[in-house]
Amino acid sequence: MIHAPLRIGLVLAAIGFAAAIPCAAAELQVGMASVDITPPVGCRLSGYFVERVSTAVHDPLQAKAMYFAQGDERVVLVICDLIGISRTVSTDARKRIADATGVPLSNIIVCATHTHTAPLYFGPMREHLHAMAVAKHGSDPCETIDYPKFLADRIVQSALDARSAAQPVKLHAGSTMQEPPLSFNRRYFLEDGSVRTNPGRRKDVVRPAGPIDPVVDVLFMRDAAGEPMGCFTVFSLHLDTTGGTEFSADYPFYLEKSLREAFGPRFVSVFGLGTCGDVNHIDLKAAQRRTAAEIGTALADTVRKVLPELPAVEPDLAAAGVRVDVPLQSYPPDKVVEARERIKLVGTRKLEFLEEVEACKIVDLQTRPGTTVTLEVQAIRLGRDVAIVTLPGEIFVELGLAVKKASPFRQTIVVELANDAVAYVPTKKAFAEGGYETVNSRIQPGGGEALVDAAGQLLSQLASN
Repeated sequence: MIHAPLRIGLVLAAIGFAAAIPCAAAELQVGMASVDITPPVGCRLSGYFVERVSTAVHDPLQAKAMYFAQGDERVVLVICDLIGISRTVSTDARKRIADATGVPLSNIIVCATHTHTAPLYFGPMREHLHAMAVAKHGSDPCETIDYPKFLADRIVQSALDARSAAQPVKLHAGSTMQEPPLSFNRRYFLEDGSVRTNPGRRKDVVRPAGPIDPVVDVLFMRDAAGEPMGCFTVFSLHLDTTGGTEFSADYPFYLEKSLREAFGPRFVSVFGLGTCGDVNHIDLKAAQRRTAAEIGTALADTVRKVLPELPAVEPDLAAAGVRVDVPLQSYPPDKVVEARERIKLVGTRKLEFLEEVEACKIVDLQTRPGTTVTLEVQAIRLGRDVAIVTLPGEIFVELGLAVKKASPFRQTIVVELANDAVAYVPTKKAFAEGGYETVNSRIQPGGGEALVDAAGQLLSQLASN
């Protein structure tokens, strides 16, 4: 791997603060909506380095939108039951939402939950499997619709539906520790000093290589009459608890199911994924893993228990965004040629797992023009005590914790996988240790810390204006 000197460029995006009428003096309106984004059965599933074709729909995949309005300020946040959001889809959808609503592009965010039982619609594995299918059949039997277009259309529709549903709300926000623990750092030091992801129950495991974030963040919306309207729950835990070949939103489906049992069938539960690039549900000390149903139900129990303690938010809506130019990894021509041959063997068991991962990564890097990738960091101020930060990629938990620690807000909610699927964003420490996530990362060491710094700048601006 060739690393150029790290150069991080920050380009301030359009920043919207209170206009002529101070936001704090106007009522907050929120709209929430959900739109089905499930593709036809028979589409490929994402999440693994092997071809999986969907056989059924366990539960429908959704694009869930939240529209915030106060005074002249507007913000749209859409979260989709997908492995990730391709930049092509997010750019298309955000521009169309901006054109249709007048919301500034910098105030529109599209995220994914990272469920591994969602369609494979972009990336090196999709391109490889699609090309093989076309060569064999003349067309791809797993792609009967233009899913990226379908998806962008539905994301736009969810935002428009949320705007139409906007109404005065009473907003409550707070956080609590998840008990019993549901998440575990999946990187472990072994006795030989190496780091292994998901090592299994082996005798030479010493300790986890990093922390977790056990905090459950909750935004709870009630209508003007005080009736429950919806909830935004954020937790740092990989969505890879379901497996199989059926489309599923994974454990957020059971979170919503349980909350609707408590608050009614029209209650909208939006789940945001906290930073968990190195965190999953596998407890090496337990004989069995928790199921998606168990995890989602436990989270719902936590939400219900904390509701009486959630303080009311005095709304003061504002948003800010910044672009960060992060250097990409680079490889010499012979490694690129080798990777293009090796990707043909992915899923055949003729390569070691990390060789498959590296081949896909190198091929994917060739599709990104230039030596850097421009990533967006966005922040939303809901009140003087509460803010949301969104970051691109699968962010290591230490980076999310660093954003929270440096934030001037009492509660800072950090959500990953926003606007671009840039794969893993490890810490400098993790890059030095190695392991699956660092092999799969596209960026150079230091890129994650640059995103943390950018988030800190945005939060300071929002806190001081």
